[in-house]
Amino acid sequence: MKGILFNLVEQIVTEDHGADMWDDLLDDAGLFGAYTSIGSYDDAEMMAILDAASQRLDVPVPEVERHIGRRALPLFLERYPELRGDHTTSRGLIMTLNSFIHPQVRILHPGADVPDFDVAEIESDSIEMTYRSGRRLCFFAEGLLLGAGDEYGENIAVSQSTCMHDGADHCVLQVMWESP
Repeated sequence: MKGILFNLVEQIVTEDHGADMWDDLLDDAGLFGAYTSIGSYDDAEMMAILDAASQRLDVPVPEVERHIGRRALPLFLERYPELRGDHTTSRGLIMTLNSFIHPQVRILHPGADVPDFDVAEIESDSIEMTYRSGRRLCFFAEGLLLGAGDEYGENIAVSQSTCMHDGADHCVLQVMWESP
């Protein structure tokens, strides 16, 4: 996993709970050292940090992932404004995950292993996304989608009808834009 994700998680934890909490999570996870944005780290380290946060905050890991994803999307776009493209809506941004955003991420962070999304438009106010990734961070993906809505001032609801955590080989996320 690329270090930029660790950096974003550290920033979110520090902003939400203070620098001591980040140090506590690293201690609880049995991890040492710092993460550089261009470095690559074992996925198990991120999972250990998420598990430690779940234990410390007494909330399930999926809620931790969702929160971090939601907060991470605006921070990621702040660091890499070129990923926003010329999109003026969250839908426009989301529809370019595979065709624009992930290729750009691979340029910015060579070796990045990004998830694969198959996106299908269902209706004018909804899409369905099939998520595939060995990391099984579908709840983080949910948070990123919610964060896209926040970034553009739109109300988005995300649900899953199929999930790898229930034994499936992929997840299916329904994204619906709600009227204000």
